[in-house]
Amino acid sequence: MPPNSNPSKSAAILNRMRASGVSFLANDNIAEHLLPGEIEAIEAEVAERMRDVLDALVIDVDADHNTQDTARRVAKMFVREVFAGRYEHRPKMTDFPNAKRLDEMYVVGPIAVRSACSHHLTPIIGEAFVGVIPGDRVIGLSKFNRLAYWVMARPQIQEEAVVQLADELEGIIAPKALGVVVRARHFCGCWRGVKDDTLMTTSVMRGLFRDSPHARAEFMEWVKGSSK
Repeated sequence: MPPNSNPSKSAAILNRMRASGVSFLANDNIAEHLLPGEIEAIEAEVAERMRDVLDALVIDVDADHNTQDTARRVAKMFVREVFAGRYEHRPKMTDFPNAKRLDEMYVVGPIAVRSACSHHLTPIIGEAFVGVIPGDRVIGLSKFNRLAYWVMARPQIQEEAVVQLADELEGIIAPKALGVVVRARHFCGCWRGVKDDTLMTTSVMRGLFRDSPHARAEFMEWVKGSSK
């Protein structure tokens, strides 16, 4: 690197992570690898680069009152909202003993799914369902929503997102059975490309839901009956 060069903050973060062997794929969470102030620096740099994108699209940002602040808005949207699951730590997941030794299935959903396709950065909008036959630990109802938001708020492909959500839940509560179903519409297919509103459904079955056809069928009946 030339002695007078001034690398961007994001380049410094990238170099640090590469040197440490840290994975920073689109749907990875990198919160624990960021230093204080670096999220703000990333947001500021995204705004600068987004201004370059608008210039490259031949949009007169200086004269167009509709896009004068678009670069800043897009940067805030990406870093603080749409991709927040990359930069924020996992929400606190307080778990409790299954004191009554409950062993019946319960289903949570539909949980709103809002993500972005990692191929085109277009929205993925849909719903998720989680089925559980509890083991020794349980979590509160709202924690399923918070965890789903955290996992989905990243550039994703749905097939990987449903596995990530299942892995997180299994690691927290170690249930006897766990099922996660995500059904969503991808704007990379309905806003562009084939321009078709087809839904995609993906699922992960663990424990009894994987091994017992009867238990799995009962869960899927709940999903079918609870869809919006």
